[in-house]
Amino acid sequence: MDVHKHAFKEETYELLAELETSLLELEETPDDMEQIGRVFRAMHTIKGSGAMFGFEDIADFTHNVETVFDKVRGGSIQVTRELVNLTLAARDHIKDLLDEGGDADEIQANGIIAALGKLLVQGNPDEAVAALPGMTHEEPMVPGPIITCRIRFRPAQDIFASGTNPLLLLNELREFGECIVTAHTEDIPPLKELDPEACYIFWDIILSTSQGINAIKDVFIFVVDDCELTMDILDDGERDIDGVQPDRLGEILVKRGDVSDKHLQKALETQNRIGEILIQEKATSRASVASALAEQEQVKKRIAQRKETVVSTSIRVPADKLDQLVDLVGELVTVQARLSEKAATEKDADLVAIAEEVEMLTGGLRDNAMGIRMLQIGTTFSNFKRLVRDLSNELDKKIELTTTGGDTELDKTVIERLKDPLVHIIRNSIDHGIESPAVRKAGGKPETGTIHLKAEHSGANVLIEISDDGKGLDVEVIRQKAGEKGILPIDADLSEREILNLIFSPGFSTATQVTDVSGRGVGMDVVKNGIEALGGSIDLESRKGEGTTITLKLPLTLAIIDGLLVTIGGDYFVLPLASVEECVELPHNRDEKKKGGNILNVRGEIVPFIRLRKEYAIHTDRPELEHVVIMEANGKRVGFVVDNVIGGHQTVIKNLGGAFKKARDISGATILGDGTVALIVDVNKILDL
Repeated sequence: MDVHKHAFKEETYELLAELETSLLELEETPDDMEQIGRVFRAMHTIKGSGAMFGFEDIADFTHNVETVFDKVRGGSIQVTRELVNLTLAARDHIKDLLDEGGDADEIQANGIIAALGKLLVQGNPDEAVAALPGMTHEEPMVPGPIITCRIRFRPAQDIFASGTNPLLLLNELREFGECIVTAHTEDIPPLKELDPEACYIFWDIILSTSQGINAIKDVFIFVVDDCELTMDILDDGERDIDGVQPDRLGEILVKRGDVSDKHLQKALETQNRIGEILIQEKATSRASVASALAEQEQVKKRIAQRKETVVSTSIRVPADKLDQLVDLVGELVTVQARLSEKAATEKDADLVAIAEEVEMLTGGLRDNAMGIRMLQIGTTFSNFKRLVRDLSNELDKKIELTTTGGDTELDKTVIERLKDPLVHIIRNSIDHGIESPAVRKAGGKPETGTIHLKAEHSGANVLIEISDDGKGLDVEVIRQKAGEKGILPIDADLSEREILNLIFSPGFSTATQVTDVSGRGVGMDVVKNGIEALGGSIDLESRKGEGTTITLKLPLTLAIIDGLLVTIGGDYFVLPLASVEECVELPHNRDEKKKGGNILNVRGEIVPFIRLRKEYAIHTDRPELEHVVIMEANGKRVGFVVDNVIGGHQTVIKNLGGAFKKARDISGATILGDGTVALIVDVNKILDL
């Protein structure tokens, strides 16, 4: 494929992802001019780039949607649910055109264009033809960069005499973009001294707009001689934002002239509640402090949005090149381990110094290479908003998706393979978990249910929590269904946690009828297998009538992990260090044939153990002193008996290949410094087997 066309497709996929997110946010805040501008710019860029690189079908189709949003920006068409639905459908059609090379459904496309044309007729019948294919249309202007400025507007007291209403000027500014207005009322005199024809109020305005500073000045062009007007640009939308921090409250007040340096220094001596202290000492007004805080918050928001834009326009590198880089770094780590081992045996001071320097450089290169592969999971979370919206509409339910921890980073490979398990879980929450509005209302719950996605770091792992406030899981129903399907005897003695975990069994489903969404018994077992294939684990908690929480524990990366190197017989094995809690000695002369022989008492806690020697059929003589590595797996503490614990090891994971695909309790291998191969133990699989 031509390199430019390939670049266009990559950029368009990014723009379509941004477009979907903007539309879903716009549906919640229809008057948000910034989101309207983002939608328009995305459409305009797709249209212009498509025409430039020969994607005429995409350019012609996108032109129709762009025309409608040009009218939305102008205020002649309102954002409605119908418009959002049509634009989402248009977004999907553009993606189909990209995926299928122009073979997308033309009937569907014509239907979308016709529906958009009707919206234009409702907004402005004379210009409706502009949305029809083949008709000329004036090229809309692309907005400039969004600037954020501070405006202080203090009208003369006699401004009303000239027939000017300051509120109309403020309303005109509000149409430019995001606008925060703070009124200063401290100059209003007592009622007996008040002149009803005088203006005693002045305003601070924080405005973010793409209109430019000259357009802002034009608003005040007829009152410039009847007011005190100051404008300061806080962010021009183009300056370098690396390391930029917004001004602090005191700095803002001093820059605006609301507080003197002397008063600020006195307030700073308390190091606490500076704004309140300045107000109490009458050094400034409460409105000035509120306005300064609003300015600070707006600048923070603009910096964050600019940083997000900078990230999205970073240099693109094909994923396979990144994978090759990480593979080479992995090989370098292995060679560095060999060098360190050789230096230790040779006892040559110069060689040891070189080995230590190479180790330091290799560690830095490794961390850098792994950091390049790390992506924020917030993008993946945003993709599920569309899923929740469409599926809740299909099932006639009201559901809101909320997220926290979107800036948590994970390896791109983990994120890519995590998407399908998350889709299964969220679909189950929508279908099985969240009740219909009528049922929720009858049960004393809000009509709108909530699904919450949360991500956070936990040591060398990331925890992803999916929770809902639905009806929860019924333990007795699960037990009964499991008995009917022959998964376990109905009278089996299981704990509540063990019964809940039966939903991960193949073929298990509590649905009474098969639908397009669920009921075929395929889903949660796929989720469990997918998570364990990533070297992670899954935990389930549920409260009947209150909701369900599923927690996924995942490794940060799949390429290089910290491991605990152990030996059994003459063979080496690696246990994931992130799951290791402690190592203890196995008492001598244990009769493991007796009941309870494979259980340890560790400081009063009962811990079962498994002999890896037996698991891997190693028949050499056992040493007199054995060790038990106690690990956390599937929410339980389990011990693994080994001959000897060597210590921590930077483990570069290698696939075993097709010849070893039946070795389900081994997740891979690594090469030690002396060239020996060590197998990586899959702890969860051993417990399952």
